[in-house]
Amino acid sequence: MTRISRYGWLAYGLAVTVVVVDQAAKAIVGGLHLVSGVSLQLWGPLRLTLVQNTGVSFGLFRGDAPWTRWALAGFSLAVALFLGVWARRAARPITGLSAGLIMGGAVGNLIDRVRDGSVVDFIDVTRLHFPWVFNVGDSAITVGIVLLLAENLLSPRAAPA
Repeated sequence: MTRISRYGWLAYGLAVTVVVVDQAAKAIVGGLHLVSGVSLQLWGPLRLTLVQNTGVSFGLFRGDAPWTRWALAGFSLAVALFLGVWARRAARPITGLSAGLIMGGAVGNLIDRVRDGSVVDFIDVTRLHFPWVFNVGDSAITVGIVLLLAENLLSPRAAPA
C-alpha cells in the first residue's frame, strides 16, 4: 500500500472542510425559506437566489430526465474517487490544494444530488455580468481546476533525458 504524502493529507483535509462548509451553507440558506428564483439582496452585487440545479456546475448541461440525476451522481463519485487515489502521491502543495478543492466540491454536490435529486445553488452575482447562480462546492471545483491548470501550465518542465 502506498504511503500518503503530506500533500495528500492536505487534499483529504481540505476536501472534508469544503464538504462541511458547502453543506452548512446550504443548510443555512435552506433555513431562510427562500422562494425558488426570488432574490434576497445581501451586499453590493451579492444576492441569495435559490435555484435547484439539475445540471452540472453553474447549471450547465441541465437535464430533467430521471437518469441524469444518477449519471451525474456517478460522475461526481468517479471524479472524487479518482482524485482521492491520485492525491495520495501529491508531491506539491498546489496539487494537494487542487485535488482537495475539486474532491470536496464534487462530494458536496453529490450529497445534494443523491438526497434531493438536484444541487442547491444560491450565490448570485449576476449583477457583475456573471450569468450563473452557484454554490460553495461549485466555487471549490472551479478554483481547484484553475489552480491545477496554472500549476501544469506554469511549472518548469524537466529537460528530456
